Amino acid sequence: MKKQKLSLSALLLSLSLVLLFGFTTFNKPPTSDLNSRTISFDNGWRFLKDSLSGAENPDFNDSGWRILDVPHDWSIEDLPGQNGENIIGPFDKSSVDKMSSGYLIGGIGWYRKTFTVKEEDRNKVNYLQFDGVYMNSDVWINGKHLGFHPYGYTPFYYDITSFLKPAGQANVVAVRVRNTGLNSRWYSGSGINRHVWLTSVNPVHIAMAGGLYITTPEVSGNSANVKITTTLENTGINDQNIVLQTQLFDPSGKLVGSTKSNSTLSSDQTIKLTQNIQVKSPALWSIEEPNLYKAKVSVLEDKKEVDNQESTFGIRSIKIDANNGLTINGKSVDLIGGCYHHDNGPLGAASIDRAEERKIEVLKKAGFNAIRTSHNPPSPALLDACDRLGMVVINEIFDMWETPKKDQDYHLNFAEWWQRDVESWVKRDRNHPSVLIWSIGNEIRETFDTSGLRIAKTLTGEIRKFDKSRFVTECFNDFAWMRGQPSKWDSIPEHMALFDLIGYNYAYKRYESDHIKYPDRVMVGTETNPPLALENYEIVKKLPYVIGYFVWTAIDNIGEAGVGLPQLRDIVPENNPASPGAANPQTSGAPGQVIQAGNVPQGLQGTGPGARPAAAAGGGFFRRDVWPVYTNYQGDIDLIGNRKVPSFYQHVVWGKSKVELFVHRPIPEGKKEQISNWGFPDELKSWNWAGLEGKKFTIHVYTRSQLVKLELNGKIVGEQNVDLGKSITATFEVAYEPGTLIARCYDNGKETASQTLKTTGKPASVRLVADRTNIRADRNDLSYVMAEIIDADGNVVPDADNIVVNFEVAGKGTIAGVGSGDPRDMSSFQLPHKKAYQGICLAIIRPETTPGTITLKAAAEGLKGSSLVLTAK
Repeated sequence: MKKQKLSLSALLLSLSLVLLFGFTTFNKPPTSDLNSRTISFDNGWRFLKDSLSGAENPDFNDSGWRILDVPHDWSIEDLPGQNGENIIGPFDKSSVDKMSSGYLIGGIGWYRKTFTVKEEDRNKVNYLQFDGVYMNSDVWINGKHLGFHPYGYTPFYYDITSFLKPAGQANVVAVRVRNTGLNSRWYSGSGINRHVWLTSVNPVHIAMAGGLYITTPEVSGNSANVKITTTLENTGINDQNIVLQTQLFDPSGKLVGSTKSNSTLSSDQTIKLTQNIQVKSPALWSIEEPNLYKAKVSVLEDKKEVDNQESTFGIRSIKIDANNGLTINGKSVDLIGGCYHHDNGPLGAASIDRAEERKIEVLKKAGFNAIRTSHNPPSPALLDACDRLGMVVINEIFDMWETPKKDQDYHLNFAEWWQRDVESWVKRDRNHPSVLIWSIGNEIRETFDTSGLRIAKTLTGEIRKFDKSRFVTECFNDFAWMRGQPSKWDSIPEHMALFDLIGYNYAYKRYESDHIKYPDRVMVGTETNPPLALENYEIVKKLPYVIGYFVWTAIDNIGEAGVGLPQLRDIVPENNPASPGAANPQTSGAPGQVIQAGNVPQGLQGTGPGARPAAAAGGGFFRRDVWPVYTNYQGDIDLIGNRKVPSFYQHVVWGKSKVELFVHRPIPEGKKEQISNWGFPDELKSWNWAGLEGKKFTIHVYTRSQLVKLELNGKIVGEQNVDLGKSITATFEVAYEPGTLIARCYDNGKETASQTLKTTGKPASVRLVADRTNIRADRNDLSYVMAEIIDADGNVVPDADNIVVNFEVAGKGTIAGVGSGDPRDMSSFQLPHKKAYQGICLAIIRPETTPGTITLKAAAEGLKGSSLVLTAK
C-alpha cells in the first residue's frame, strides 16, 4: 500500500495616484505582488470590433465607440444578423474553426483609453502592464508604437515614461487585438480579457518583473527559513544609498519577523539583494490548511520610503521521489486533479476575479485537490484563489512548440518569443504556494525527434534559471501505442530524464511495466478518461511512484464541442461496411462491462461506466461540424457550475458517497448510443417520465457495496451483487411507473446506504438561489444566482427543459451573463432570459462601484415568479 494594514506613506501614495489619474474608484489588484504603487487601468475603455486603420493616432475620432471595462471578451457577445438558424446569439455556423472554438468567432478589435498626469509626477517612472490579451496585440501611446505581443496567455508591460505628454494634457493608449485564423484547439476568447495596470514609481524601485522572489528552503514544525530575493533598479541619473527593509506578517496580520540591508545602487544599475528571516512555529500552507503569510518590502532613501511591494506566500516544504511519492510538509499527498480550459462559461474568457475564485470553490467542493492549467498559463486571480483555498496547481505554458497544431497558432512565434514568455510566466507565478509543478508542454509534436530534445532542454533550463524550488514536467502521449503500434517512449530516455516527474496522458496501464525499467521515475496521470476514474484512483493509491491523476476535464468548457456528449446512431447490420459501429466501433456496453476489441492498447480499456474499446478514443468525436453543440461536455461540472454524472461517479470512487442512482434517458427505436472515451451514458437523476409508463428503463447504481436492491413504490424490482474487483456499477432494467425509486445498498447483509428518486409534481414556480447575497461594490465581484423550476413541494423538476426564465434587474448592478448546462442551447449569454435545463438556469449579477442594493426578479410563463435582494457594500 502507498506511503506512509497600509503605512501612512503608502496610503498617501495610493491617494495621490487616484487623484493623479482621475479615478473615483479603483480595484484592489488581485495579483499578490502588486500594491498601492499600482492602480487598476481597467475602467473606461472605448471599444470597436473592426479591422480599420489609423485608430492608433491620438486624434482619431472614437466618440461613437462603445465604453466598457476590461477584462472583456468580444467573442462571447451577440453577433449582428441574427436569424435563428446559422447565426444565433454569439454563434456562427460558418465560423472558421467550428467545433474547436465552439462556433464562436474572433476577428480584429480596437481599444482606446485617455488619461492625464500631474506636474509633481514628471520624474516618476511609469509602466503599463497587461495580464493577458488574446492575441497578437499591438500597443501605442500618443501614436508611438510600444510593442507587439503575440501570445494570449502571458503578461507583458511597457515603460511609457518617455512617451507621456506634459502634465494636464491627455494621453491616449490604443490597443489593437488580432484573433484571426485557426490558432487554438479550444475556445480562446478575444480581446483584453485579463486586467490592465498602471504603475508609477520613483527612479529607485523594485523591479516590475519578478521583483520579489520568496522561497522557504528550510521548513519544520518549529521553524522556517524564509528567503526573500529583491531585484532593485535605479533608472535615475544619481547613485543612491538605500536601505532595504523586509517585514513578514502571519495569517492573522501579526508581525513575525523583519530585517534590513544596506546597499548602494549606481545610476542605471540593477541588483539583487537576498535576505533571510526565521519564522518560529510557522503556520504551514497545505491543501487542508492554506495558511498565507505576507511579505512587505520597502526601499528607503535617507529614512524615507520611496517604494514598497507586498506579496503573499506560503510556508511549506515539498518533496518528490519514487519511494514516497509527493509529500507536502512531510505528509504524503495523492493528487486528485482535474484539467480545465480557461473560459468562465457565460462570461467567455473574461477573467473577472470572482469568476476565477468561484471556479476553484466549485472544484474544491466537488472533491478535487489539484488542477492542471491546460494548456496555458492561468490568470493571476485564479492562482490567488488556489493559494487561498488550498488547491495544488500544475502550471502549464504551451500546447505546441515549433510544430503547429493549428495553422496560425503560437508555433509561428515560438522561436522568437518562448524565452521572454517563459521568463515572464515563471517570475509572475513563482511566489504562489499552490504552484508545485511547471509543465513545459502538452502532447508536443516534436517529442520523438531531435528538435524535441533540444527544445525541452532549453525550456527546462530556462525555468530552473528562475525557480529551482518546484518540479518540472512535460505531458506525454504515445500516439503510436494508442493506435496499437510499437511504443516510442523508450526511444527518448534522454528527453524524459530532463524532468522531475513524467506526465502520462491516457496511459495508466504502463505504470508498473515502466517502473521496472525506470525505477526512479515519478509518474502522474496528467490526462485520464472520466469513465476510468476507478482504475486510475486505485492505481494511484497502490503505487507510491504515481502521485495522482487528472481527469479530462474537471469542468465543461466552450469549444472542442461535443467530445463528451453521447451520440445517437442508426442501427445497421454489423457486416455493413457503412456501419459507423463497424468502421469505428464506439458503441458502449453497459456500465461495468469490458468490451474486447482485439489488439487494443490496454491503457484505454477499463471497467468504468460505458467501458469501451480504444478505437473510440477520437474518430467521430473530434469532428469539424457538430452544430448546434458548443461545449465539450466532458466535465465533472457543467458550464454553470452544477455537478454532472462523472462527478457523482467519482464521489463513489473516492469514497465520498456510498451510492448514486441514475436513470438512462430512453433511446429511440432504431437508434443506438455511442459514447467517446471521455463521455458517460445519457443518464440523469430523474424519475419523471410521463407518457412512458410501462416502458423499460436502464437504471445504473454506482456503489462500493456488495449488494444492491432496487425498490419501486415499495416493491423489490431487482437485486444484484457487485463484483468490486471489476466494477462499482449495478445495472437494472425497470418498467416505469410514477412514484418512488430507491436503491438500497448492503454489506454483509446490513443496509449501509440508500438513495431515492421521486416523481415530482408539475412546475409551479421559480426559485432564486444565490451563491452570495452580500458582495462588494466592485466590478471584480459577482453573484451567481441559480433559477430553479420547482413543484408545489419545493422540488426541482428535472425534466423542465424548455421553460424560459425572464430576468429583470434593478438597483446597483447589471446582468453580466446568463447560462445553462445545456451543451446545445445556442442562445444569447447577454439577453435577460434563458431556457432552464434539467430544471435550472443561471443569471450572473455584476455590481456597480456605488454601494447599494440590487434586486433580481425571475418570471416564467404560467409559473409563480421570485425575487432576490443582493447587497453591494
